[in-house]
Amino acid sequence: MRIVRMYAFIAPMNAKMPLFILTRLAAMVPTAVLVLALVGALIHTIPGDPVDSLLGEHAALADRDALRTALGLDRPVALQIYDFAAGALQGDWGQSLANAKPVLGLIAERLPATGWLAAAAMGVALTLGTLMGIAGALAARPVRASLDLVTLAVMATPSFVLGPLLIASVAVGLNLLPVSGMQGPESIILPALTLGAGLAAVIARFLTESLNRAMAADHVRTAVAKGAPMRRVLWRHAMPVALLPVVQIVFLQLGMVLTGAVLTEAVFGWPGLGNLLLDALHGRDYPLMQGCLLLISLVYMLCVLLSDVVVAWLDPRVGA
Repeated sequence: MRIVRMYAFIAPMNAKMPLFILTRLAAMVPTAVLVLALVGALIHTIPGDPVDSLLGEHAALADRDALRTALGLDRPVALQIYDFAAGALQGDWGQSLANAKPVLGLIAERLPATGWLAAAAMGVALTLGTLMGIAGALAARPVRASLDLVTLAVMATPSFVLGPLLIASVAVGLNLLPVSGMQGPESIILPALTLGAGLAAVIARFLTESLNRAMAADHVRTAVAKGAPMRRVLWRHAMPVALLPVVQIVFLQLGMVLTGAVLTEAVFGWPGLGNLLLDALHGRDYPLMQGCLLLISLVYMLCVLLSDVVVAWLDPRVGA
């Protein structure tokens, strides 16, 4: 009878889940259109001219006009944005102005490096954040106060400050790890620590607060009163409840990894999407900038979608 009741509760929620996902996907469409319009409009406000980057500032006026016409830069900005959006919907993200290579091909070359960095940073964030979050909820008061100060300090330290500090202390001072570049498996350690430290601090603070609320719940206090071991109380009774808000934060922070990777890759010379975006920015390469920013936006929206789906799966009331 208990199994029948459980199945009767779960089955209707599983039936509603596809509709829930389709609704969230439909809501992403106007967001993607707005992102395309804003990105296209904002990059054209950046000071500088792509023609100057390609020909130099002292090129003949006729050559400059001819190149601007060949690249389509003489057309209205709104028309350029429309052409890029129409091509993106068909899988054509245009060509780089600097080397005439397809934007998607250039992104595909750099994306694996950023993917490895993002995965390593999330591993660091989840490991350190979980350990510090549990310690912050269960340890003695002095330890909790120390962890609060540490997490607050890490959250307040930007990656472009933490990265050089790690380079100066670990790579240069102790000569333990490579300074920059992608020279081997050990090269990812410092960039991953730089990118994952702030995320770990956020996860730790949310998990500590969530665990404190879960440990004060009636069913957890009942388990403690019955003499259940603290390890069992933590992992079987408190942690499943505490993880619900933390899961959403993790997925949202995963979307922020690509944003943070831009500065981290610049500091460590990591050959990923962030450095590609910076190169496009320096060269005023509009199609490449649009492609990189569009991909980052799509990944972030996908992470938000996954966050909603996982939370709805863990808590059926959300998807009801």
